[in-house]
Amino acid sequence: MGKHSSVWLLIHLLLICQRSFSFTLIGGGGCHQQQAGRRSCIHSTLKSQQQYDSNANVNTDANAASSTKNVKDRPEQKQVAVRLPRSERKAAEREGKNRRRNKGSRKHNFSERKAELRGGRKPGEGPLELHSTAMPELNEESTANDVMRVIKRAQNLHDRHDLRAVSRFLLEFTDDSFAYGYKGSLLARLAVAALHMDSHSIASTVIEYRRTNFRSSMLPMESAAIVRNLLRANNVTRAWEILEDELSLPLEGTSLTSSMNRDRLIKRSQAIASVASKHFFDGEPRAAVHACNRLSSLGPILKKSEVTGAELGVHWARLLQGASRCQTLIRNGTITLDDNHPGSDANAEVHLPCNVVYSVLNAMINLPSENDNNAYEVLSNSLVRRVVFVTGAVSMDKCPPPDRGEACFIGRSNVGKSSLVNMVTNRKSLCYISKRPGKTQQFNYFAANDKPGYEKEIRYGDDIPGKKDADSFYIVDLPGFGYAKVPEKQRQEWSSFMTDYISNRRNLRVVFHLVDSRHGPTAEDEIIMKRVKENLPDRARYVIVLTKADKNAKGANDNFTGKVTQSVMDKLRHVMEKNLGPNSDVPVVLTSAETKLGRDEMW
Repeated sequence: MGKHSSVWLLIHLLLICQRSFSFTLIGGGGCHQQQAGRRSCIHSTLKSQQQYDSNANVNTDANAASSTKNVKDRPEQKQVAVRLPRSERKAAEREGKNRRRNKGSRKHNFSERKAELRGGRKPGEGPLELHSTAMPELNEESTANDVMRVIKRAQNLHDRHDLRAVSRFLLEFTDDSFAYGYKGSLLARLAVAALHMDSHSIASTVIEYRRTNFRSSMLPMESAAIVRNLLRANNVTRAWEILEDELSLPLEGTSLTSSMNRDRLIKRSQAIASVASKHFFDGEPRAAVHACNRLSSLGPILKKSEVTGAELGVHWARLLQGASRCQTLIRNGTITLDDNHPGSDANAEVHLPCNVVYSVLNAMINLPSENDNNAYEVLSNSLVRRVVFVTGAVSMDKCPPPDRGEACFIGRSNVGKSSLVNMVTNRKSLCYISKRPGKTQQFNYFAANDKPGYEKEIRYGDDIPGKKDADSFYIVDLPGFGYAKVPEKQRQEWSSFMTDYISNRRNLRVVFHLVDSRHGPTAEDEIIMKRVKENLPDRARYVIVLTKADKNAKGANDNFTGKVTQSVMDKLRHVMEKNLGPNSDVPVVLTSAETKLGRDEMW
């Protein structure tokens, strides 16, 4: 038993060792068997991949064949646009804007363009070559439109080379029949462009050639344009020569209402107004007043030619602004009146008014002019810069010193004196307007254009330094007669005071007698006419003013400012002949404070 037990124990140990050794060889990672196992695994994987690729190629070829066979049967697939990031989109937008901007405003490189146009020629061999890419040169096939385009482009870009080329083309390479007889108009346009670019030699040559060869076909519009550009170039003497030669007055015996004569008169008036405006803004008052006097002399001819203010087209507001500015320089002492530059005639005697604006006003009155609110705003502010109430006089000894001109307004009660004074001075409440007749019961004195701060001197007695302006004057609002609810004794005192005032006030310059245009002159108006006829000195003027003209017109407005009936005019004419004489030259002015009618004539 012992011997057999030991044998069995030994066999059992050997079996256990054999199991452990087999486990180590199989699962323990022996080198030999592990590498052999890996090689067998890779071999099997590659073999499977080759079989898969061969099967895939067979399937792909089959699918391609079927796709080629049925490609027309399948709908086309749309490509989906990929949305760019916001930064890239903005960068693309900026790039597009820059590309369009550079394309629209291409810079001109004249030197490169010259070399390209010459094509190997020496300078001077191509005198008519241009810098324009649209039109490289002028030749025998060029038309009037081509020449006009080149002139406009040269003026806009200040291209003197192209301007010289056009000048040579028109003067040397074309005859007078070029452009079907419109060569003179092209020369006028070329002269304007040359003056605009300060090419005075070209302008002088072209103007003289045009005057010599195309005098019969010169248009007033072209001559007026040349005059304006000569003034812009400060060549006033030459402008006067062109004006007197090409825009002369119509010949005697010709019809003033013909279109040619009317157009010439209109352009002549506009050209003279341009001369006056230039002298005013340049600070040359004598030359400007001389031009205004020449302009004013055209008034009767323009009225005979039936030219309206709208057709005349003179810029009165700008002319008044220049005159007002010039007068300001005179008051400040910036301009001295020693030098005499009266324009085209150096020996002409020019009398300067106390305010050069009056010379423009005289032209406005004589020439047809519109009832322009802007122009009158400038006019009234230039002539009446400051107004202050001085005193209310009831006798001659209470009147202020007669140290300046004086204009008085007289008429029966409720005739509209205060409203008219406010309209003339362009003030809303200078004179109090009352619905009760007879509110004004004394001689109200208003000082216009006195020294600044004069109202403090009147109210508080302060000593204000300075002196009144040269164009200072008094406005006197006299009390009304007729409807004034005052005692008879006071009415007689007013009457006696008025007679004494008209006779002995030595600085009185004009008496405005106001008459209601709805009713005509009354008995009180006849009394005033008689006293004026008997007592008014020759140094003063007498003017009859018809007020409230808008009441006679139904629906009065800016275009239809008012009227007076024929019966009222006949009545007024009869009363004037009875009290003033049959040959009286008293002017009659129709006015309306509502529609501003007659405000220019009042001045």
